[in-house]
Amino acid sequence: MTLTHVCGAPRIRHIYISPGHNFRGHHGREPSVHPVLELDEVECVAGKGLVGDRYFGYKEDYKGQVTFFDWLVYLELCRRLGVTDTPPSALRRNIILEGLDLSALIGREFAIQDVKFFGMEECSPCYWMDRAIGPGAEEALRSRGGLRAKVLTNGRLRRN
Repeated sequence: MTLTHVCGAPRIRHIYISPGHNFRGHHGREPSVHPVLELDEVECVAGKGLVGDRYFGYKEDYKGQVTFFDWLVYLELCRRLGVTDTPPSALRRNIILEGLDLSALIGREFAIQDVKFFGMEECSPCYWMDRAIGPGAEEALRSRGGLRAKVLTNGRLRRN
């Protein structure tokens, strides 16, 4: 396992948590309406995730304790689909950032601000994206759905 120091410190544009699942486990039913809360900073707990989020302490060694998404991919998605009124919170990812190649972090340990993470896998888009963002979103996000990661050290992430 190699630690990747993130050069040029990525910009954290948004931090989101939600107390419940709106889409997961809702196949064949309407989604739930749990709010997505935007924070200026969030507490990360090693092995558990983000305090207050639906996946905090979800299960031991869970590979999606935190999810990351690329701000520039969001902007390109909105342009491509002609979406003008859907915020990045609709993606249901925790940390929206700019200046980091998320796919390069799969299978690697990395640090953002003072918190260490381990990149597990792509956060693959599902059919719900077409409803949350707009028709064609699932297809447009293939191989660009974000990153699922484990939290390795305690600390705080702050928007910057």
